[in-house]
Amino acid sequence: MDNEREGFPITAIREIKILKKLHHENVINLKEIVTSPDGNKYKGGIYMVFEYMDHDLTGLADRPGMRFSVPQIKCYMRQLLTGLHYCHVNQVLHRDIKGSNLLIDNEGNLKLADFGLARSFSNDHNANLTNRVITLWYRPPELLLGTTKYGPAVDMWSVGCIFAELLHGKPIFPGKDEPEQLNKIFELCGAPDEFNWPGVSKIPWYNNLKPTRPMKRRLREVFRHFDRNALELLDRMLTLDPSERISAKDALDAEYFWTDPLPCNPKSLPKYEASHEFQTKKKRQQQRQHEENAKRQKLQHQQQHGRLPPIQQSGQAHPQMRSGPNQPMHSSQPPVAAGPSHHYGKPRGPAGGPGRYPPSGTSGGYNHPNRSGQGSGGYGSGPYPPQGRAPPYGSSGMPGAPPHGSGGGSGYGVGGPNYPQGGPPYGGSGAGRGSNMMGGNRNQQYGWQQ
Repeated sequence: MDNEREGFPITAIREIKILKKLHHENVINLKEIVTSPDGNKYKGGIYMVFEYMDHDLTGLADRPGMRFSVPQIKCYMRQLLTGLHYCHVNQVLHRDIKGSNLLIDNEGNLKLADFGLARSFSNDHNANLTNRVITLWYRPPELLLGTTKYGPAVDMWSVGCIFAELLHGKPIFPGKDEPEQLNKIFELCGAPDEFNWPGVSKIPWYNNLKPTRPMKRRLREVFRHFDRNALELLDRMLTLDPSERISAKDALDAEYFWTDPLPCNPKSLPKYEASHEFQTKKKRQQQRQHEENAKRQKLQHQQQHGRLPPIQQSGQAHPQMRSGPNQPMHSSQPPVAAGPSHHYGKPRGPAGGPGRYPPSGTSGGYNHPNRSGQGSGGYGSGPYPPQGRAPPYGSSGMPGAPPHGSGGGSGYGVGGPNYPQGGPPYGGSGAGRGSNMMGGNRNQQYGWQQ
């Protein structure tokens, strides 16, 4: 950008400052900052250069036939929580956790990326922060209701959405706008009130956006086919009351990560061809366009031939006796193509390797201070026993492939396969970014960021 006319964006300064502060194996590494030369047409352009990562989680999940195993999901989730715990210990909120911001290399290492919306926070949570952060499908209810005082719990809600997406095979809260997003959350997690969320009535927009009818929490019923320990952890991540939501530290101590099958060693994961969200999204758009064009051409062909009189064997046409004008065979309106859906499941190659990671009976390199008891975040079975229909998935906890063209409707587990609205944050992981991209339309920001 031209610094003299536009200045240097505050969000870029904040991102650079935070990335210089964070050094962790599960946080993206900022290698250098470069500027374009004076003679270049992009004079004044400033670029942030990151280490190259082969995939992001969205692009990897959208690969044709891609299936994640349970050990692979545990491996990714543990790395995500480890990196996020490091950020929170250093008093940094990420504020934009989603699949396209979770980068993965071909060694199986997962790293948190895109700290453009990140912000330092104080432990007392008294500072007023903007609530127009976090991509809509991963935004927690407290931000949707208008609170400006929040902490690490907002990131944990986003992690819960990612976790459910890995287990379920598609986003669980794909709202089109903020009221619809809240409604989808309330349909699955129940309506908030002073009993299950003390103080919720004092949040600015609660009275305008609260449900007009009673809504019970149905998360355990809807996802009753999940593994018991996975469902327990998910239930605590998607708790409405942020003060009761599980922390990253306690989530790492959950039984889910310490029962068979254990998280696999990242190095044992299969190697895949590079895949990023912007690439898979472009391919899906091209495929949909091709399908629409093919259907439109077929329909036009049928309409044209439907108006022609039948042909005699002699080659001479004879008119049909009709009382009215010729009618087209089909409607003149082309059908609306349904977007393809995607699912997760088993990888193409072996996901566990010869040895489990961590080995049975050990912590696999992670300190585990609370194994003698229930852990610092002890849980009960919860007040929502399974009920209703038979599970549509197998007992392994992994979803099967959804039907082609699934999605749409209202409530939980519906919507298109794309993670967030908008394109990728960088235009490709590991590539340098211009500062004109840092202060512009990042993740559909609304207004000036505090």
